[in-house]
Amino acid sequence: MKQWHYADQESRPKQISDAEIHALVKSGEIGPQTRIWTDGMKDWAPAGDLMPQLFQNTANVTPPPPLSSGGAPPYTAGQKCHEIDYEIMGGDMQIVEVELDPSETVIAEAGAMNYLEEEITFEAKMGDGSEPSQGMMGKLLSAGKRAITGESIFMTHFSHAGASGKRRVAFAAPYPGKIIPINMAEFGGELLCQKDAFLCAAYGTRVSIAFNRKIGAGFFGGEGFILQKLEGDGMAFIHAGGHVIKKELKGETLRVDTGCLVGFSPEIDYNIERAGSLKSMFFGGEGLFLATLRGHGIVYLQSLPFSRLADRIIGAGGASGKGEGSVLGGLGNLLDGDS
Repeated sequence: MKQWHYADQESRPKQISDAEIHALVKSGEIGPQTRIWTDGMKDWAPAGDLMPQLFQNTANVTPPPPLSSGGAPPYTAGQKCHEIDYEIMGGDMQIVEVELDPSETVIAEAGAMNYLEEEITFEAKMGDGSEPSQGMMGKLLSAGKRAITGESIFMTHFSHAGASGKRRVAFAAPYPGKIIPINMAEFGGELLCQKDAFLCAAYGTRVSIAFNRKIGAGFFGGEGFILQKLEGDGMAFIHAGGHVIKKELKGETLRVDTGCLVGFSPEIDYNIERAGSLKSMFFGGEGLFLATLRGHGIVYLQSLPFSRLADRIIGAGGASGKGEGSVLGGLGNLLDGDS
């Protein structure tokens, strides 16, 4: 089968087959003036001169919109997210390596990138790019919402800017734990998660915030009044501390330490309830409140919330300076209150 090359709207060469030319002409991607070339030709030539029969019924075809900066086609409502391949590597300090085809893009939190290959370009943008027609005020509003969650107002877009082949970019979790791959299509296109759980996702995924409608959950929940909401039909990746537990609720109720909740289906009813009696609340060591989840759907839990890990580190750093080899031995630990 003959292989052709054509110049896209940004004059970047792309390779296609005979069969693909017909589909691209029908969609308007290749027009009569699009330059094409194949082996044996001295120079590029307009497609209309070489294949006039393909353009007899395409006079009214609307051409596609121009590509946005970074090589990613604009995302419109109802359009699928970019289809990306991936591999998660590592044990308790994981990275996810995303494989991109030409013009594919993945979005990520600022500072999450671990490494990238040649022809992968990146650009910091205000937002996830899921609404390319959004004006400046809309972008500022979206950025303000992200600032409320404590995240950067910018997201980084990584695109394969080459003409052929596959290229890879990897992202690392910010603390020990696991990276959870989420096929958004299997969740009905929406997932709610704690506000710092998002790591990266296929271009077209919308990353926004969701306000918990229950005041109790807002003021006392480990996730706070604000949750992160992911929307789309592609792959998204969230991270959790320690070991990850996946629970499927079928109408039952699950009570969870508020900090151990990572994400859940939007069908799940989430609220905060008192942990027990006053004595248990103040002296049981399990906190004053527990998260209560009811309904049908998926719940992701983590065994080691970062806040718990940070508290342990801060507590150890505030000790009197006696190391494991302290001459006080067990007496030193007793005085420290560690026994």
